[in-house]
Amino acid sequence: MKSATFIGLLAGAALAAVTFQTAGAADQARAAMANANGESVGEVVLSQTPHGTLLHAKLTGLPPGAHAFHVHTVGKCEPPFKSAGGHFNPDGVKHGILAEDGVHAGDMPNIHVPESGALEIEVLNTLLTLDASLFDDDGAAIVIHDGPDDYRTDPAGAAGPRIACGVIEK
Repeated sequence: MKSATFIGLLAGAALAAVTFQTAGAADQARAAMANANGESVGEVVLSQTPHGTLLHAKLTGLPPGAHAFHVHTVGKCEPPFKSAGGHFNPDGVKHGILAEDGVHAGDMPNIHVPESGALEIEVLNTLLTLDASLFDDDGAAIVIHDGPDDYRTDPAGAAGPRIACGVIEK
């Protein structure tokens, strides 16, 4: 009788663990990042938190230097990645972390890639939510630009061509 009870407890614990993992998975999304040649340059994992969305990026094979890092409105990544549309901006505000009327949900700080081309970072985006606005009919994408965002110029931030893109998927 004791072993049957113990096995029942183990099964219940396993079911609880699966239920917890499934609930957590609903609060996460991923973007497999690729360059214009279709080569993988890493992944961005997006996790919903009580304070916004935490983006954990593991990137490789990028050119060294500062690069704009944004969420874009369309989940389509066809080189030269213009297919990803403009910045994700559900509230219709100006672009730019330093702009007086700015900062929208697609704005994030520049990333700074070392000489190795590899970078692992975490960014908390307090305006981004893993909700229906992000996962609408045409989806959304993470885009890395060739140059840095100047945090002021609207709409594009003068960041130059798009060098990597990943569709955000649940």
